[in-house]
Amino acid sequence: MVIDHVGYVFLRETDWAMLCYGLGRLSFPLFAWLLVQGESHTQNFRQYALRLLGMAILSQPIYQLTFGIALFEDFNILFTLLLGLLCLRAARQWPRWAVLIWLVGAIAAELATFNYDAYGIALIALLGNYKPTPLWWTVWCIFTALTVVVMPGNLQFLAGFAALIFACANHERGPKARWFYWFYPAHIGLIGLAAFGLNRPAG
Repeated sequence: MVIDHVGYVFLRETDWAMLCYGLGRLSFPLFAWLLVQGESHTQNFRQYALRLLGMAILSQPIYQLTFGIALFEDFNILFTLLLGLLCLRAARQWPRWAVLIWLVGAIAAELATFNYDAYGIALIALLGNYKPTPLWWTVWCIFTALTVVVMPGNLQFLAGFAALIFACANHERGPKARWFYWFYPAHIGLIGLAAFGLNRPAG
């Protein structure tokens, strides 16, 4: 994520920009995976969701200023993760309605212009149903291949390789990583300040 953002702000006109962007495609699937693990292990879902909402709201003006985004044009990934979290919990509580829940979530992400849009919600849905079986891996590969068709010329298909990382996880509850929610706005803010100091244009 940091590499992607640094590349976007400082290296857009260099040969390194594409490399940074490609490496950055691995970040969202990993965050989505951590979200899925957090949802399944949290002892206080309401507090977890409210913390994510608070950080999303706090991050938004910083996100807009750093990347030159207009008001209500694009919402940062924490909003996408929050929507995915709500869909995860709803789908677990009402499994018979899971497909409809995820479909509504994907449409909402598109209409609200959340970062990663419906793709992000679909990815969270896939990870929320992760099982180390041939069927799951087949669906994951098809999903990854579809990104090439739906987003031609985009490197988003590289996100598919992130599955090789979380497939090695032990799926047990690890240490709490509340620092991540502060890291997201902090690193964007620092990049924005550095860009301002170097007189780099936003967006």
